[in-house]
Amino acid sequence: MSRVGQKPIPIPKGVEVQVEAGNVLSCRGPKATLTRQLHPEITVEVGPEAILVARPTEQKRHKALHGLTRSLVANMVAGVTTGFEKRLEVYGMGYRSEVQGGDLVMQLGFSHPCRVPIPAGIEIEVQGNNLTVRGADKELVGQTAANIRKLRRMSVYRAGGTDMRGIRYAGEQIRFKATKVGKAAG
Repeated sequence: MSRVGQKPIPIPKGVEVQVEAGNVLSCRGPKATLTRQLHPEITVEVGPEAILVARPTEQKRHKALHGLTRSLVANMVAGVTTGFEKRLEVYGMGYRSEVQGGDLVMQLGFSHPCRVPIPAGIEIEVQGNNLTVRGADKELVGQTAANIRKLRRMSVYRAGGTDMRGIRYAGEQIRFKATKVGKAAG
């Protein structure tokens, strides 16, 4: 049995969960409304206080889908109640970020500013060199943060903390590599 898939998902007060035709789950709460198409072989039963996810057989594929579906539904319920956030830190001399209209505009040492369109349902807050990406959809929050980080990753060939440049997640540990040393001319 899938240990993750077996756990019932409690429904907090103020959250409405419905399973519509075609195995489409919709979750409405104080923060947002999310819908997701679930795998047709997995069944989702919505009770008055909890959501139960069930699988048809003990096949390995169904066991994997069981745990995955339960996690996706639990993330939807958590997203519409509390939401999710990812924090990013920007390091570099002259590196700046600001939100202009529906875009995040960043100066990252290139000859041009980098523009990242902000998807619907995502809020980006800029405070100095720190960025906070917030939203109800965990997958979209993580993908947006990854797209921002991809613009200028931290260089691993810098000397510890003296010349750090790039974007990293808050609290991320960067393992620096030793720089290559050339042979002495002789």
